[in-house]
Amino acid sequence: MNQSITFQNILKKYLPIEFVEYVSNLIVHSNVKFKIVAPRSTKLGDFRASLKKDEKSQITVNGDLNPYAFLITTLHELAHLNTYQQYGVNVNPHGKEWKKEFSALLEPVLTVSTLPSDIKNTLTKSVKNLKASSCSDIHLSRVLKKYDQPKTTQTLEELDEHTIFSINKKVFTKGKLRRTRYLCKEMVSGKSYLIHALAEVKKKK
Repeated sequence: MNQSITFQNILKKYLPIEFVEYVSNLIVHSNVKFKIVAPRSTKLGDFRASLKKDEKSQITVNGDLNPYAFLITTLHELAHLNTYQQYGVNVNPHGKEWKKEFSALLEPVLTVSTLPSDIKNTLTKSVKNLKASSCSDIHLSRVLKKYDQPKTTQTLEELDEHTIFSINKKVFTKGKLRRTRYLCKEMVSGKSYLIHALAEVKKKK
């Protein structure tokens, strides 16, 4: 069984079926070490460049993402790889070089008729003014979250101000919005933290 078929069989569990072949071929042709990993609260995916000739660069993507979030995150990290391979490390991580690569990887996705219209419309707008990632583009994040499986948690922005909630085993009080994050106070220490508006939190009763 060739490598592309192997990747396709794995990625069927994580991607919308119509994008499996496209992404599989990208990974194989990129000659990168691609890993699906346990959920991380601080990031959806990661790219690590190898500075040694005998080692491959590595991409990791959280395995709990919904299929469309998994797709966008994978393309985001592949764009980092392509940027590194063409320009090395002497460019901004999300500068014009990365934006060009990410846009090129997104173009075939936007032509697929089965891509939900809300995702297509938001991605089209994002391509014109790309943010660093789906996490920093809060409009895209909201659209992608609609395709998550039902959860026992809520996003922080859904809670009223002064609501007490927990995240990462800590308890906070929700404060004022600062751009895309809320200034929240931890109950035990009294310290203030900026927490993303779309962070998954559990309301305390």
